[in-house]
Amino acid sequence: MWLIDRLAEEHIREAQARGEFNNLPGAGRPLVLDNHAAVPEELRAGYRLLRNSGYLAPEVLFYREISRAEQLLALAREPDRRSDCLQRIASLVTSLNLARRGPENLQLQQVCFEKFRRRVRQRRGGYV
Repeated sequence: MWLIDRLAEEHIREAQARGEFNNLPGAGRPLVLDNHAAVPEELRAGYRLLRNSGYLAPEVLFYREISRAEQLLALAREPDRRSDCLQRIASLVTSLNLARRGPENLQLQQVCFEKFRRRVRQRRGGYV
């Protein structure tokens, strides 16, 4: 066992002895484990951090908008309204496909990073 592991275990045991883990939120309930089998192990912590910070991947946002447009399409009765919904869906699908490409998507990645950074800054009181 590495020295850092031993120190961590020692600190955990001392905290347990002091009762610092008593009455924690969720005590006695099973852990909710994330299923990130498709995510490489070295990226899982980063993905979890982003998710817990409220970050959503651009693809997720596109899927949400597509779903909303499909719901509106299902409710639309007038031909003009249905046509508008279909055009919106086609536009979103095209944007989603462009966002998936990679190098052409650097500007979108920068926008998402800035949103994430602002959210973290707000939570930390202006630092970052």
